[in-house]
Amino acid sequence: MQHPSPSARFDFRLAAALLLLGVAITFTWRTVDGLSARRKLRTELAELEHVRYGLLNADRWVERLVPILDAQIDALDLNAAKATLRPMVQSSLYRLLDQVKDKMSAKPAQSSGGLGGLFSQGNSMIVNMVVGSLKPHIPEYTETVLAELGRPEARAAVKKYIRGVLADGARNTFGGVDMRTYDSILRENGCADGAGCRQQLVTRLSEMDRTIWFGCGTVLAATALAFLLLLTGRPMLSRPATIVCLLFCMTLLIGGVITPMLEVEAKISALQMTFLGQPIAFTDQVLYFQSKSVLEVFRVLITYGRPDMWVVGVLVLMFSIIFPALKILTSAVCLFQPRLLRTSRIARFFVLESSKWSMADVMALAIFMAFVAFNGLIANSMNGLAQSGAQLTIPTDSSRILAGYYLFIGYCMASLFLARKLARGLRAPEAPRVEQQAAAD
Repeated sequence: MQHPSPSARFDFRLAAALLLLGVAITFTWRTVDGLSARRKLRTELAELEHVRYGLLNADRWVERLVPILDAQIDALDLNAAKATLRPMVQSSLYRLLDQVKDKMSAKPAQSSGGLGGLFSQGNSMIVNMVVGSLKPHIPEYTETVLAELGRPEARAAVKKYIRGVLADGARNTFGGVDMRTYDSILRENGCADGAGCRQQLVTRLSEMDRTIWFGCGTVLAATALAFLLLLTGRPMLSRPATIVCLLFCMTLLIGGVITPMLEVEAKISALQMTFLGQPIAFTDQVLYFQSKSVLEVFRVLITYGRPDMWVVGVLVLMFSIIFPALKILTSAVCLFQPRLLRTSRIARFFVLESSKWSMADVMALAIFMAFVAFNGLIANSMNGLAQSGAQLTIPTDSSRILAGYYLFIGYCMASLFLARKLARGLRAPEAPRVEQQAAAD
């Protein structure tokens, strides 16, 4: 590293790099805040679309089935069905009269004789006369019953009864769904219903994504421009230039580590089936959603309790946090103790050679994403439902890389170029020494 003399001229490149560093820090902070707010909104959206409030909620089934049953009742034409219903109603009325006759003509358990037996015989005679006089009029009563069934009041009563039976059956079939979290999200966002709240959150997320990606792109562009100014056209880096480059690396590293790097979502985009000739559809049913930073990824992998997950978790922690932090710390120490680069193998490894491993964390995160790719698992587990006649639509792009991932990739690339520049600067002073020693020999 080159140490400038007190009489050195003002370094315009360094000044421009400092301005770009301020821009990078500002937009990194905005990106961190934006990703934090975005994760909150995205988690709320996933909660509103969770399968527990839709496909597994008995109330949603009742809401979809009742209109279909109402339409079937309204479409019922009793006049056209009279030929079919008349024998059934007539037979029921005859059976009803026979039951009344048997009930009223039944003898008491203990007959006392005398007047009691006389009254019993008289009662049977009266019942037989009444029933005998009613039976010839059964066809007339049948027409009256059929006419009453066709009245709007009767249809309304039938609808009310069916709704009650359906609601009771749903309550007995499904457990109650706790809607407190759902209602809290609606109140917090000032929404009247779930559909309106989902649309509002989607709109806000779209606007937020544009801001976040603009900030992330600005950070990466400022870093690339600053490194272009500081690393090109100079055989060696001065101490201030090295400090500025390390600050860029630290900014990108912090932004990449503390922000979510990926989203994992397992959902059913559409589930369609047919009931009484009418379609029933459930859309955007979320089964699982998580948005993770590097530290949260490590925590999840460790808590799995599986050896392969432990290995991936250790790789993520080592190559994403431990190595980068040690690299920046060692580089800062070597700025004030340059001899460490020649006398200490550990310092030389972290400052110059560890950059060869800078992209290993990318491989580790790729392995993690492969472990949590739920699409194939969901498709296989839902085959039975699809074979029953239901139409399933499962997305294949549920996992999504966020801006934090690209900030960390930017750190990897920046540290790689910085290490190569430092290594060239160290080799440059050694060349004349080698030539002088060869001439002396």
